[in-house]
Amino acid sequence: MIHKIGVTGGDVKKRIANAKKDPTYLLADVEIVATFKLANIHGQKLETILHKFFDPARLDLQLQDRFGIAVNPKEWFLVPLEAIEEVIEKIKEGTIDQFQYDPESASLTRL
Repeated sequence: MIHKIGVTGGDVKKRIANAKKDPTYLLADVEIVATFKLANIHGQKLETILHKFFDPARLDLQLQDRFGIAVNPKEWFLVPLEAIEEVIEKIKEGTIDQFQYDPESASLTRL
């Protein structure tokens, strides 16, 4: 399953309301499968950490928006929800730097 990993300061339901018209959401309806609330962390920095961590599993896709312009959505990853949840826990614990994501096993491995 593919998951979009992103950070927003607003309401997630409002953010995805027009997903099928937005190339960020692959021009398709999406389903919210999990949300996380983290305190005392800069949202953009968190998103950068998550994207870098899961980079080996980033979806490599190009599609055309409604104007025919090529778009490469960068926030979609071929990772199981359990791995995302585990990374969030590692960030909360302050141990994320001790792990990496292994796309072969679809799990976190200790460095």
